[in-house]
Amino acid sequence: MIKHILKRILIAIPVLFCVILVIFIMLRVLPGNPAETMVGEHVSQAVIDKISREMGLDEPLYLQFFRYVGNAIRGDFGTSYRLNRNVTNIILEAFPNTVKLSLCAAVIAWVIGISAGLISAIYRNRILDRLFMGTALMGVSMPVFMIALVLQYVFAFKLELFPVSGYDSMKAMVLPAIALGWNSAGSIARMTRSNLVEVMQDDYIRTARAKGLMEGGVILHHALKNAMLPVVTMMALQVSSMLSGAVLTESVFGIPGIGRLAVNAIETRDMPLLQGTVVFTTILVIIGNLAADLLYSVLDPRIREEA
Repeated sequence: MIKHILKRILIAIPVLFCVILVIFIMLRVLPGNPAETMVGEHVSQAVIDKISREMGLDEPLYLQFFRYVGNAIRGDFGTSYRLNRNVTNIILEAFPNTVKLSLCAAVIAWVIGISAGLISAIYRNRILDRLFMGTALMGVSMPVFMIALVLQYVFAFKLELFPVSGYDSMKAMVLPAIALGWNSAGSIARMTRSNLVEVMQDDYIRTARAKGLMEGGVILHHALKNAMLPVVTMMALQVSSMLSGAVLTESVFGIPGIGRLAVNAIETRDMPLLQGTVVFTTILVIIGNLAADLLYSVLDPRIREEA
């Protein structure tokens, strides 16, 4: 297991390095001077040149890149051009809001997805099955921003049951969590149903039925346990994807998380802040993938033996 963990970490290092390199190059090839963006338009060229030298923007790109990588290894992502604050501190302040949103969305996705998949498998090819799977397909197909806007219009604007935006109470987090978890709930429901239907055809399920066990006990105590192995892995991966992919949800509902930081950094061409958010979310995805691999190895001894 330790060798497996080290192997995954070694694989993740070049991936993270490539992500840093790509985002660094992309931001440098864009037109415009970051120093000019930082101080404004009505400043003399001499002042802009002086600030560029102080920020190291006049040095060769490869020197800027390796200096950035060295600082990033120490946890220093630079200073925000717009806010004039340490990027790491800004990200750490916004991260709890993203975690709160993602955990609420994950709980909603897990409860709805597993319940819908279980009911669909039990009532396979009946009205409930088609209703739940049709809803799940709609959840997978609809983009997050459309779900968010529909929820805002119906439940916040028309029915006035929830706030239109904000994050200061659990009531305010309901609509953002549903919008973010809707897609994941559809994926979990579809996978739970397909796995459970497949497991229900195995020999040990027929043996359990032949012993006189009730159908509910066969499903809950025998079939569901094995059917949930790949679903649990998907759920672990979805948590990391929610942490890194809440950009649209946070922007629509005005939640000051990492996703909204990235959008603001793009709008203001704040390169250190944008680089920091991208690298930070990449690390979250890598950690999520590693956690999913380890969790699957714990749940399935066969995977652990192969590792």
